[in-house]
Amino acid sequence: MIHLSLIGIGTGNPEHVTLAAVRALNAADLVLLPRKGEAKSDLVDLRRLLCRDLLEPGSRTHVVEFDLPQRDGRADYLDAVGGWHAAIAAVWAELMATHLPQGGRVGMLIWGDPSLYDSSLRIAERLAAGSGSCGGQGVDVEVIPGITSLQVLTAEHRIPLNALAEPVLITTGRRLRERGWPGDAERVAVMLDSGGAFEALPPENIYIWWGAYLGMNQQSLLDGWLMDVATTIIERRAALREQHGWIMDVYLLARAPHQASEPEVVR
Repeated sequence: MIHLSLIGIGTGNPEHVTLAAVRALNAADLVLLPRKGEAKSDLVDLRRLLCRDLLEPGSRTHVVEFDLPQRDGRADYLDAVGGWHAAIAAVWAELMATHLPQGGRVGMLIWGDPSLYDSSLRIAERLAAGSGSCGGQGVDVEVIPGITSLQVLTAEHRIPLNALAEPVLITTGRRLRERGWPGDAERVAVMLDSGGAFEALPPENIYIWWGAYLGMNQQSLLDGWLMDVATTIIERRAALREQHGWIMDVYLLARAPHQASEPEVVR
């Protein structure tokens, strides 16, 4: 039997890794670290750092790196994601069968939290359902929650996620761009934006709190009325992507909030 632990490690600050995550990491016989290409080498570097600093002296945990399969950008989005997940599941299964032929505990260090806009749980479901082969072994999955980018965003901006007595809706940049403001939501948190989906919205009376590389040394924050700061955010994002070779950002939008800080507060 393979016991697979999906370990949320937060957004880049090693101090955000929970004690439960440390215990799960040290309990693993095998830790798999994905490499996402040279442009995103910071991500695997952080995982290497966590393994180095958090694994106990004399640990017998075996750390194995692997190249993450690429998603087909030419296919229909959902079809492409489904094929991508299947390819990743096959790689996971092969590594587990190779390194733990008699079974054991496997740890995967998941950026942020495994339950919020992350593929790892869906990929793990393929293994547990038998669509990926781990040398004929069953797969049992556990989740160790981690601090999410939305938590770090609101903490750094010192704001609550929701308005008083109001719900908040979490969506993606793709959905925001295609469908506009979702229904009667007062606040909308946007993740997985390839860049500037908020430009599809009428900018009047919308406030934005934006953050990139949250929790990391290169963290960047900006907030203000969308009509005042949209261009600044686009330019800042492009410059950061050029500088680092990759970017991860997230933002919270509010329609005419009753209380907001002064626009264009740059940190």
